[in-house]
Amino acid sequence: MQYMLMIHEDESAYTGENGNAVMADTLAKHGALAQALVAAGVPFSGERLKGADTATTLRWNNGASELHDGPFAETHEELGGFYIVDVADLDAAIEWARMIPVPGKGAIEIRPIWPMG
Repeated sequence: MQYMLMIHEDESAYTGENGNAVMADTLAKHGALAQALVAAGVPFSGERLKGADTATTLRWNNGASELHDGPFAETHEELGGFYIVDVADLDAAIEWARMIPVPGKGAIEIRPIWPMG
């Protein structure tokens, strides 16, 4: 079964004096996670996303749409990227999600994929 592991993190962890070092460390850990998924034979895909300041949101209200700059919700945690893993069950997805590096505060949302068709 496929699960999407959505990385919600506080982008401020990548700013300031230590920001570049935190980013480099986090990217190295993502690389290690990708290698671990390959070594375990887990089919996966994933992408990182540009900062929330580049987001555009189309919000619907009773059939009418409005266009907004910024992320979909007012929060200090933005969607920073995702993995899609094809594993046996939710427990396996949770174990892989625990390995996703999140500097500072954040969360990993684990959601099953609902296949089209």
